[in-house]
Amino acid sequence: MVDADKFTAIRKGLLEFLILKIVAGEKVYVADMLKKLSTTEFATQEGTLYPLLSKMRREGLVDYEWRESDAGPPRKYYGLTAKGRAQLADLDEYWKTINTTISQLGR
Repeated sequence: MVDADKFTAIRKGLLEFLILKIVAGEKVYVADMLKKLSTTEFATQEGTLYPLLSKMRREGLVDYEWRESDAGPPRKYYGLTAKGRAQLADLDEYWKTINTTISQLGR
């Protein structure tokens, strides 16, 4: 059995990459992000996600729009900015490089 605590730093570093991937397709509400992550090893909580989204917004990677909700107050739906799309493309390319390096070194 894998000790998940050993990989906390890696998971934390990859969470931003995953959020960029999640919001790349369409604007997404935080609860939907949490649901998508909940079935993975990257399951997290609002207390982790909101500060990360705030940081990403300050960096110009994501933005949000308010949408009315049938189930209560308006909700923030997050989407990528042009800078966020560029960052995601860079991260995708870097991820491929890392995978190639790991595969080559593992031979």
